[in-house]
Amino acid sequence: MLQSFQSHILKQKLFSQKDKILLTVSGGVDSVLMCELFYLAKINFGIAHCNFQLRGDESEGDETFVRALAKKYKVELHTIKFNTSAFAKKNKLSTQIAARQLRYDWFEKLRTEHNYHFIATAHHQDDSIETFFINIIRGTGISGLHGILPKQGNIIRPMLFTNKEQILEYVKTHKLKYREDSSNASDKYVRNKIRHQVIPLLKELNQGLETTMLNNIQHLRDVETIYKNDIENKRKAVVKKETNGYTISIASLKKLNPIATYLFEFLKPFNFNQTAVEDIIASLNGESGKQFFSETHRLIKDREFLIIEERSKKLEVRSRKIEVTIDQKKIKLDGLELNFKKLTQLSTLNVEHSNLIAQLDFDKLTFPLEIRKWKKGDVFYPLGMKGQKKISDFFIDKKLSISQKENTWLFTSAGKIVWVIGLRMDDRFKITDSTIYIYTVELL
Repeated sequence: MLQSFQSHILKQKLFSQKDKILLTVSGGVDSVLMCELFYLAKINFGIAHCNFQLRGDESEGDETFVRALAKKYKVELHTIKFNTSAFAKKNKLSTQIAARQLRYDWFEKLRTEHNYHFIATAHHQDDSIETFFINIIRGTGISGLHGILPKQGNIIRPMLFTNKEQILEYVKTHKLKYREDSSNASDKYVRNKIRHQVIPLLKELNQGLETTMLNNIQHLRDVETIYKNDIENKRKAVVKKETNGYTISIASLKKLNPIATYLFEFLKPFNFNQTAVEDIIASLNGESGKQFFSETHRLIKDREFLIIEERSKKLEVRSRKIEVTIDQKKIKLDGLELNFKKLTQLSTLNVEHSNLIAQLDFDKLTFPLEIRKWKKGDVFYPLGMKGQKKISDFFIDKKLSISQKENTWLFTSAGKIVWVIGLRMDDRFKITDSTIYIYTVELL
């Protein structure tokens, strides 16, 4: 057993002999054997035990037992009591999910504060097989079919080399004491139903079920690696990072097959679910402007791209107004920088023809000037054109996306639009032969 344990650690590259490991110990047979093996292998470790206060005296007994275990091995002990039921109720979680969140948050806190390199759980092969079936029931996709991984970030599973039967046999042979968790006998939990009902039934069809399933899980891990590599290569070609978010080329996306699987993987980091992905695909041949929302992001279907942005306080931003005083030299605003200068007109003045510079007749301006976002009904007189035009129509002519429209600012004087910043000046404020002072605004 000890040799298999050490071989597993080396093969999976779980940690090095010099590392300090935090063992998560419930007092059950699996975690007790994990402690014993770490002790026999002369690995530096400490013990962490959570008392979830869900089983009354039994929970207190578990804590007492783990304290004695730490004393036996002469290692550092960390214990904590959680009001799990209250936490679950407050956060609208199941008891199991609440307990998981509480313990892993605490384990990570211990790891950083006490300089542990990794957190070790006592999951074994039977746990991995049960997790496989749980994930099939929940529908987690290919990433849920690899069972429990030997290593995920700072979490390691040094007991995945063995199964429950071998653990019980070793503990019995070596007369190791452990605690029985009465909740393991209850079928009210999904894992226990699979353990007590589903797997025994499947073993009637295949006596070597465990071996078969472990081989299947390994094959699926290999398939997942190939799948993820392909997804990542396609992501790099199709999903592009932009200043305010990401874009996905609709033309490139349509060339991918199956499109739903690729788009689901592309949008997973932005928390879009399968239903949203199906709706987005259905919109690809429709008009631009349709929007889709996840908890954290917004996706806009534009003419040629899907535009993804973080959800922000758009309404607050749209209502903002920034004053520009007569002696203002510079303003920084949402990644933009505007420089202001007042100049005396000279016959040699170089008139700029750039959308990034507005050269205005100073005497036609009323201070303080104002910078704001556009709103419905806004009109201006585009430089070089006769008559007025709605800002909304101007945006359509410029083929701006919804995102670009929302990120466009207006420079105004006494309520009149002077400059659609970075796009077009208003003809009413241009410099002429009679201009005495020139007011220059430069967008950096």
